Amino acid sequence: MKSEKTKSPSFATMIVLAVLLLVVVLTCVPYLVTIAFAEAPATADASPIFGVTVPQGYKQWELIAPAEEAAPLDELRAVVGNQIAIDAYQDGKLPFPDGTILVKRAWKRKQSPEFASATIPGAATTVQVMVKDSRKYAATGGWGFGRFVNGKPVDEAQHRTCFACHEARAKSRDYVFTRLAP
Repeated sequence: MKSEKTKSPSFATMIVLAVLLLVVVLTCVPYLVTIAFAEAPATADASPIFGVTVPQGYKQWELIAPAEEAAPLDELRAVVGNQIAIDAYQDGKLPFPDGTILVKRAWKRKQSPEFASATIPGAATTVQVMVKDSRKYAATGGWGFGRFVNGKPVDEAQHRTCFACHEARAKSRDYVFTRLAP
């Protein structure tokens, strides 16, 4: 009988292959970790810079205050808030706690067809959102901003103006313009 010898890899070859495999794995690990822990990708519905979205169900939230904007905007506005916001307003709590969400709804002003002296909401113009997260938005007073037209966020340039305006005019009230209506 013929004895066939099977060629087995040498010990040196095994070490080289193991080291090569280790190098490949160690090279890939940082990329795999980055992918695994990455935040959810930004969506087309999120505001640039802040990643804020229009919260579901906000149309049923409690009214904080109405407002009227003069020309050139000529808008009627209503600011509503989630329960955390409502509780903070009612308790007079400043700064607002993390988790506070304020939504400003705006419509073009129009004359009521039934009552000449009344102004009613016309076409919707914007939905503006402020979200309080003191860690995530530390650079902007703890607030993230979103401005939406027809459900889509406006461009980055417009979002860059949000905090500067709030900082200049409402810093002493935790960057919030709206006060609770009596």
